[in-house]
Parts: sequence; C-alpha cells; structure tokens
Amino acid sequence: MSLSPRSGRRLPTAFATALVCALTTGTVLSAVVPAAAHGPGGHDTPDGPAATAPKIADPRMLAELRDDEVAALGQEHAEEHARMRAAIRGVGDYPQTTRTNRLNALTESQATHNQGFAAETFGAFNQYFPSPDFGDHIALLPTGKVLLFSFERIETNPEKEPAPTQTIGEENAGRAFLWDPAKGYGKDAFKQVTPPVVNMPDGLDQPRPAPFFCAGHSFLPNGMLGVFGGNLGGNGGSGAKLSLIFDPWTETWTRNPDMSVGRWYPSVVTGADGRQLIMSGQSEIGWGTPTPVVERFPAKNYPVPSLKTETPTNTPVDRFKADAPFSLDYPHLFSLNDGNIYGFGRQASEQWKFDPVAETRSDLTARPDGRKRNYGSAVPLPGGVNGPDSALILGGDRDNPSTLRFSNGSWTAEKSRAFGRTQDDTLLLPNGRLMTVNGAYDIRDYGNGPYNPNADLKYRQVELRDDQGNWKLGPVQRLPRGYHSNAVVLPDGRVMVTGDELQQLANNPDVNGTVADIPGTTAPVTMNGTIEIYEPAYLHQGDRPSLDRAPTTPVGYNQTFQVTTETPGLVSKAVLLSPTTSTHSVNTSQRHLDLRLSSRAGNRLEFQAPPDAKAAPPGWYMLYLLNDQGVPSVAKWIQLTA
Repeated sequence: MSLSPRSGRRLPTAFATALVCALTTGTVLSAVVPAAAHGPGGHDTPDGPAATAPKIADPRMLAELRDDEVAALGQEHAEEHARMRAAIRGVGDYPQTTRTNRLNALTESQATHNQGFAAETFGAFNQYFPSPDFGDHIALLPTGKVLLFSFERIETNPEKEPAPTQTIGEENAGRAFLWDPAKGYGKDAFKQVTPPVVNMPDGLDQPRPAPFFCAGHSFLPNGMLGVFGGNLGGNGGSGAKLSLIFDPWTETWTRNPDMSVGRWYPSVVTGADGRQLIMSGQSEIGWGTPTPVVERFPAKNYPVPSLKTETPTNTPVDRFKADAPFSLDYPHLFSLNDGNIYGFGRQASEQWKFDPVAETRSDLTARPDGRKRNYGSAVPLPGGVNGPDSALILGGDRDNPSTLRFSNGSWTAEKSRAFGRTQDDTLLLPNGRLMTVNGAYDIRDYGNGPYNPNADLKYRQVELRDDQGNWKLGPVQRLPRGYHSNAVVLPDGRVMVTGDELQQLANNPDVNGTVADIPGTTAPVTMNGTIEIYEPAYLHQGDRPSLDRAPTTPVGYNQTFQVTTETPGLVSKAVLLSPTTSTHSVNTSQRHLDLRLSSRAGNRLEFQAPPDAKAAPPGWYMLYLLNDQGVPSVAKWIQLTA
C-alpha cells in the first residue's frame, strides 16, 4: 500500500501507481475533474506567487494542494496535481445522484407519513435548510443565537468515517459557526467563529484551529460556555487537554491553561456554586485509557465569573479530591436540588453521587436493568419551584425501550417508549413535557448495518411524553439523525434539530458546493450540514400569552420581580427553562422550574425567584409565561445570581 502525500491515508496500490505515472508525464485527468473547477483569476508561476489566492473551489482539491509543489512547479501545475490526487481519491465515492435521490425520497416519505398527524396534537416539522456546520456540538446562547461546532471533514463518502479521529496534524482541526434564528435561514443567518489556533502536541508542529470536537461543555454563570477536551488524534481516540471559553457577548474564543489530563468524550456539569466539574474521557494515551481524574473550573482559588465582562483568562482547572472511575465515556451528570452532582454511568454498576463541597464520592444503587446503555439520553425531571430531585434515564439500548427514574436514592420503572433506540435526544419543553427526537440502532447504524445510511423509518419518528408519563409516536423528521445528533428548544418554543454528519453528507444536494460570503469567513465554506425545525403542538393550539418586559438586571434568589404582559388574562403560570448545550446525547444543562406567583395588578405580574442555587444554579434562563393549556409565550432571558 502507498500513502497519499498530504494526509497519510492509504490509497490502493494500482491507483497510487497511476498517480505517480500521471505526475511524471504531466497527464491531466480532465475527464474526471473538469477544468471548470478552476475559479476566475490568475495563477502562480515558477517565478513566484501571483497576487491572487488559489482559485480552486472544490474543498477536496484544496485539501490535496501542496505548498512545496506550488513553490517548485507554479500554481497552475500544482493545481493539476491536486486534481489528479482528488480524482483518484474519489474513485468509489458516494455518487451525487444518490445523495440527491435520497433527499428527494426522504422529503416525499416525510410528507406522506406526516399527513396522518394533526399539528395541534402532535406538532409539525415545517422548515429544513442548509447549515455550514454539522452541528455535532451545540449550545443555545443567552443572546438567542446558537453555537454549532464540529470538525473539518476528511471524507465526503458517508460509507466512510468523515471525522479526523485517527488523523494528526493540520487536517485534525475544529470549526464553529453561529446561527441567528432571528435572521431565519440562508447564508446571512450564519457567522463563522473559528476557535483559537493551537499547536497540538502531536510532534508535527502544524498549528490549526483547535480540534475541540468530542469535547464536553456547560455554561458558566455569566452565560459563557466552557469547552474542555477534544481530539488529539490517533490511537482510536486520544484526548486533548484543551480548556476553552466561548464568550456569547463578544462572540470570541479564549484559550485557558490546559487541563492536567487529556479528555476525549468527557462530561461537564455546572454545580450550585457556579463551578464546572469535568469528568471522564479517554486520556492523551488513547482509546482504552479512561481517566478517573475529576477537574474543576475555575480552580478553587479563582473567582467564578458572573458578569458579561468577566471573561476567564489565564484561569486554570484544579484537581477535585474525589475520582470518578467511569469505564465508559460521556456519563450523564446532573446537579439536583440537594446541591450534589449525580453521575449516571453507562455501565449499570457505575452510578455515583459527588459532593462539591466536601469533594467526596459515594455509591448509588446500581441501575436495576443490569445492562450497558450506550449513547442514550437522560433528563432531570421537573420538580416544581424547588428544582429537580430526580432524573429519567432513557435510550442507549437498541433492544430495550425501558425508561428508569432515579429519585431519593432508588430506581423505579417508568412507562417505556415504543422501541429501543440509541443516539436519541430528549428535551424538556416549556410546558414541562418531554419529547424525543433523533436516534438510531447503534453507532453509524440506522438498522441496515454500519455505515449504511439507509434508515428504518421508526428512527425518524419523534416520541412525545404527556403529563401522566405516557409516550406516543408522532411525525417523522426529514433526515434520520443518530450519532452526533442534537436538538435544542429555542426561545420562541420551536425545536431546532441538527447533527449527524453521515446523514448530512449522504443527503446533501450539492456536497461540494461552497459559499464565500458567510460573515467571518476568509475562504470558501462548504454548507456541510442541515437544520430542521419542529413546532410542538402548543404552537398550534391558539393564542400565545405575551411577555413584554422582564428584568434586565440580575435577579437574586428568593427575590420577587415583575414582568409585564399585554395578555394578563391568558397567563396561568411562569416557568424557567435553562438553555441546552449538548453532544453525543449528553445534555447536563437542562432544567425546568415553576415560579411562584406573588401578585397580579393589571398587566403587571410579580413572581418569586427560585429559593436558592441548589434549586437553580446561577446563570441565564429563559422565562416563559404559559396559559392554562401550556401554550408558552416567546421567552425573555433573565439571569439568576447569588
């Protein structure tokens, strides 16, 4: 076997030999890659670079362009070589016609199937549009914008692995974008927010945007997102030591001192003190070395940021005294209303409670199903005005649809969903009900074997849970979305669905199309992904209450505060819903609280904030007013602080 010159990925010997012959004779594979792939403008010459940048539009060809060939041969000749390498790499690729036909078939089947589901009962999927990012990681920011981040793909064939997990060097790079729902969809609704350029300790000295995919994340009290870990590359999944902050107010990234250990697939949760606990993940040594080390951010002797202007810089983590010996990655972590952190591992026996004050770990009762649950969802259940005291564990077992509730130290069986699914996302809605979207049979398996994008229709079907805990199947989403799928509740009550790079590549109507005018970009950006919008049934059940004004300064615990509404007669209650940040079916930030109504006076309503930080950790929340049927207003953002 031979290695391709740039990426180190192996090419079949016959094709590699053909490439060498082609490069020697100067043959151009114009029949495979048309000359029209050249963009307008000049080319470099052997005498020196031209004034304009390379004009290749196809990112696969850009990936094959070698700086040493440009210097030695000139831009045009080097581009010819890049085309030949891209053409050889494209042999056996997934045809564009198949992608287009698949998307058409999914669109038709969605329309046909959903005719039987009334929107006022089951909700409806009503928008589907392209996105510049896969959305393998997602965060709803307190500005109302959504942060999407993932990786620079190394494949477009959905029958192969597109992520650079096994790749070191400059191809192992991260990417990030903001989507502004207020701008709808289209290129102007997105903005690129590239992560810091880092020189990873992989021995190659090739700086690139931080490869933070497969990290863990949660929010700080000032609304900033802490992102920890990522992909060092190689050895089945090696953990990066990255510690990053995304500031939603300035829309910029900050890198902090590295963690003490690498983490690939860690979980992060924000506790009642506003600090983040970071657990689990494969170490920098690679797959098979999950770290038991628990770290804390900010370190204990550093202040917890609460103001928009308090960006943590040069802020380290420190070592939490207790370990967390999870043998499998991405455990579910929740801060419940006793102030403790509950860690629900994927192995039935790995269930623990962590005391953030005493820095201790104690055993919980083993999960009674006795089975491993792979990437499935979990949700802290609504607990009224005092916050959640229990959690529901769902999914992760393709052959077992059961759901289990942990409460007061013990487990009880809840009503099961219709079938077992992994890679699902279960969300708390403003009305306190649950919905499950996305899912698959297994990692990269949608019911027809690994790396076969064809999916059983059931994995596209949402499930809805009512106030009595009963589940019912609802409409189907357009794309099946399994591994790396995500969903968030937006401030207007809609649900944004994205993620799963394999399905997005398999159903892209123009997989190599590029756009260059997304704000923040300096080079053509491929529209890698898609976003789909689901409208829950409450958006089809009549008039919504209005929420006109809410506090714009921080609200203290147990304090009263006023809001105004033009529809006081429609308002039955108010709730707080925390914003989602999630990946790999792990969502540690979800929280739903009722607010106590203190008084009514015309269009002014007075509510009482949650009693303490154990009920609701400090930070930003969406405030909704609801009518007696659970129809929510558009939310306003408020900040809870000690």
